[in-house]
Amino acid sequence: MTGFAGLNKKHDVVLLIRDADVVAATLRQALADASPEERPGLERAAALVESTAAASEEQLRARWVRSRLAAVGFTGDIASVAAVKALRQAEPKLGLLAAVQLQRSAVAHPE
Repeated sequence: MTGFAGLNKKHDVVLLIRDADVVAATLRQALADASPEERPGLERAAALVESTAAASEEQLRARWVRSRLAAVGFTGDIASVAAVKALRQAEPKLGLLAAVQLQRSAVAHPE
């Protein structure tokens, strides 16, 4: 999840919010109270949340960049100038510096 402050400004900082620990705790509580029929699904969900929570901030940024590029239909080289342009089209308030830094995260952490 990201956040941009202000209404009409370009932003060079992207705030990364991690709340996987809250989701994991909620799933663990649900698992403790679950019926035998619910347990397999909740166990799988808990494992997915824990694996996601283990991702570094750089990996999360890289995933976010790929998701935003996919949202605008970009299928080219992530290391290209066109990728930066597509990212800024996907997030119009994103400044050039932030877009380039995010692009570098995506290049450094291929999926």
